[in-house]
Amino acid sequence: MSAQQIRSTGPGIGGLILDEPLLWEKGKKGRIGMSIPESDVPAAPVDAGLLRTDVDFPDLCEVDVVRHYTRLSQWNFGVDSGMYPLGSCTMKYNPKTNERQAATPALAAAHPLLEDGLCQGALQLLYELQRYLAAITGLEAVSLQPAAGAHGELTGMFIFHACHRHRGSQRHKILIPDTAHGTNPASAALCGYKAVPVKSGGDGLLDPELIAALMDEDTAGIMLTNPNTLGLFEEHIREVADIVHARGGLVYGDGANMNAVLGIIDAKACGIDVLHLNLHKTFATPHGGGGPGAGPVCVTRELEPFLPVPRVVCENGRYRLEHDLPLSVGRVHVFHGNYGVLVRAYSYILSMGEEGLKQASRLAVLNANYIKQRLKDVLHLPYDRPCMHECVFSDFNQQANRITTLDMAKRLIDYGYHPPTIYFPLVVHGAMMIEPTETECKEDIDQFIATMRTVVQEAREQPELLRQAPQRTKVRRLDEVQAARCPCLIGLPIEQQGQ
Repeated sequence: MSAQQIRSTGPGIGGLILDEPLLWEKGKKGRIGMSIPESDVPAAPVDAGLLRTDVDFPDLCEVDVVRHYTRLSQWNFGVDSGMYPLGSCTMKYNPKTNERQAATPALAAAHPLLEDGLCQGALQLLYELQRYLAAITGLEAVSLQPAAGAHGELTGMFIFHACHRHRGSQRHKILIPDTAHGTNPASAALCGYKAVPVKSGGDGLLDPELIAALMDEDTAGIMLTNPNTLGLFEEHIREVADIVHARGGLVYGDGANMNAVLGIIDAKACGIDVLHLNLHKTFATPHGGGGPGAGPVCVTRELEPFLPVPRVVCENGRYRLEHDLPLSVGRVHVFHGNYGVLVRAYSYILSMGEEGLKQASRLAVLNANYIKQRLKDVLHLPYDRPCMHECVFSDFNQQANRITTLDMAKRLIDYGYHPPTIYFPLVVHGAMMIEPTETECKEDIDQFIATMRTVVQEAREQPELLRQAPQRTKVRRLDEVQAARCPCLIGLPIEQQGQ
């Protein structure tokens, strides 16, 4: 496919770019799009000192409000718009049937303070989801409370701490590989542990001999991501786990990349003691925009007493919340986590079934390896070996033309693609991490590959195009350092954008 064909057929390269002023600029006095019934509550005096007199909310009709938020939504890009190849984030398509189930009135409108006897269906759903996640991971017990991946990590560290305290051998360090997710050391530090960095080997994998050298009696265990952030499966995980266990430590598995291995690996057989899952990644709940999320924690039978309370249990066909667990780390989230997210994941698991989940992982791995093979002749591939659900390139081949990973990512926007993850993982200089997920068809992946090859060709023949990209967007390239330190929430006039 030629560059000209890419420019004329790529997704999202033309169309309207709608301007939209602030609501205060749109509003006119008396233009009201709603009516409020007369109050049947007697008037009561209000302390004048508590009243704000300087607030002036805009008067807007219904069409003003609808168009305002519709236009703002069209400035955004989501997985419903097109391919979203963020690596280590699994921005997979969310089947709309899951949305319908989560919106079921009997579930969505249920009050969280209902007595157990009045919400048996809601509790049954939680109970069965716990069992499904246990079966998927091979670990015996599950808490659905954590609200996100990093929250699951923190809960896992609470469990580490509680377990070692119960054993009477409190420890102070955690081993964290350089290929683990960036939130791992932060989660360990929040629980009072000192993070000990572990360098990966030349093949991008953990070296058991290095783990053996670092693991001592003051180390609580290891936090590892598998598949790791290079998109590689940690082939020595069983050996690493045996070393950690032999010295009294525990193994934490960051399950954010489980989209690659559903139904294929048994986490317990790998030697993992605690594993969190990202339901908003692996199990197709909408992801991005700050939430909501869900990061259930799965543990071995030995660690089950330390799980957060309450937990849903079933006795004689009746479901209830169990609070009386004296070794528990306590509650980590109000009520029982982000319930709507849990419903979506439950729906996804039921609709996919065992074979469907396994096939999703097979296709995710196939798609990533296909992209890797089709691009490795034009983009530098630091680890040329079979990958899992994501592949990592770098900008090494473009450095001679002074083109960076950021330049290529910005140019992709002009062709209608959300850029992949860039500059992560840190172990690859100028990293570009691409994860197509299982939901992209071959034709769409081929178009993405052709676009990437066009961008690489432009980097060689017309580098200025990339340095000035994006050019077709609502906002041009920003000074990212200035934008991070001094964000302008109002926006700039169009003539100042990109300056």
